[in-house]
Amino acid sequence: MNNATATDMKQQGQVKQVDLPKNIIMVVADGMGPAYTSAYRYFNDNPATDEIEQTVFDRHLKGLASTYPAPVSGYVTDSAAAATALATGIKTYNGAISVDINKKPLLTVLEWAKQQGKKTGVVVTSRINHATPASYLSHNESRRNYDQLANSYIDNGIKADVYFGGGWKNYIRDDRNIVNEFKQAGFQYIDSYSQLTELVHDKPVIGLFADLGLPWALDDSNKHRLTLLTKAATKQLKNEAGFFLLVEASQIDWGGHDNNIATAMHEMDDLAKVMEYLESFVAENPDTLVVLTADHSTGGLTLAANKDYRWNPEILRTMQHSPATIAKNIVANDQLNLQEINQWLNFDLNSKEFQQIIQVNASYQQATTLHLLLSATEKTAQKAPELKEFYRQEILTIIDKRTNTGWTTTGHTAIDVPVFAFGKQSEQFSGQLDNTDIAKKIFTLLGK
Repeated sequence: MNNATATDMKQQGQVKQVDLPKNIIMVVADGMGPAYTSAYRYFNDNPATDEIEQTVFDRHLKGLASTYPAPVSGYVTDSAAAATALATGIKTYNGAISVDINKKPLLTVLEWAKQQGKKTGVVVTSRINHATPASYLSHNESRRNYDQLANSYIDNGIKADVYFGGGWKNYIRDDRNIVNEFKQAGFQYIDSYSQLTELVHDKPVIGLFADLGLPWALDDSNKHRLTLLTKAATKQLKNEAGFFLLVEASQIDWGGHDNNIATAMHEMDDLAKVMEYLESFVAENPDTLVVLTADHSTGGLTLAANKDYRWNPEILRTMQHSPATIAKNIVANDQLNLQEINQWLNFDLNSKEFQQIIQVNASYQQATTLHLLLSATEKTAQKAPELKEFYRQEILTIIDKRTNTGWTTTGHTAIDVPVFAFGKQSEQFSGQLDNTDIAKKIFTLLGK
């Protein structure tokens, strides 16, 4: 949306000052293209009924958004450029954290909300200085400068009242303990979910719950941990002046990169529970706007593959552990035991699938032998194979064949992503948008 469009909105009375939402909750589902919300509908379906039940995503679909970055990076965006577009309304190069193509800082909607006297916060399942949250909170020429980004959360001024996610690696370092600096600035610090109930309401808080990103939803002590953290954040941020909150379902993207439909669907389930909670929050606080979109789609997910007209999510619903954890358990076991593997999977392997698991050792031994033959230079460039990774890949193959899930890439794609919205002024997000339009509309709704 250009400045003329913003002016037109105001002239038409669509966004009068009295009609501005008090609270804005921006939800970014990293990597969630349209196939993910379709897959979740069938994953969430109750097989005991003829009806395919509507999901929270179906209830609030408003349109689509294009995701391409600045021309210098072509048509396929990374998370940093896409998050910069969603946070600032400006296209930039892949890897940029809220700087333009000339590496000049760009104002973000979170920074503007803070300047207007609102409380602000970020809740993510990645580390809090990962590409998406960093693009709302900081400015840097590269998303890979994790320690610099962590430092900036103090050095460039504290811009949020709530930080929930992972990040011990970058915030508690030998050279600098940034957590202690937050505490000296008056912040509460917590590092376990159980401490969320002990928070003092009128004090800012930083909660770090993992070294890097949080565990997969499938492996976490709370499989709806993003929901838990979002509830706590809205409680902390609620005040007379209102708030801006960024929520990121970070690991949908990681499931896509991993071509891992099991972890992706359980990350989607956590996101769905977040959105259902936010429905109830908006019902009690009708002066709140909720917008959900993705930064891009990941993996080229397809629901059916190999000319076979079926997609079967049944085994995904019963899984209790990620393929990585199951592979780790198999390696830790002295002998391959079908009964134990079935227990970890929470579905039964057939004889052919079990034989595939047994053959993993032979494949691993062959790969190890080949690695030993590499030159020193080649060994430096190529990691020695890990047995658990061979088991993990075999489990993913079995799951894809059982469900008939297809993937075209382990990277991002350039397709448009869905936009969902509900609450005050949610109608502004209907139709075909560009990702920059979302930030521009939010700026307008924040009175800019």
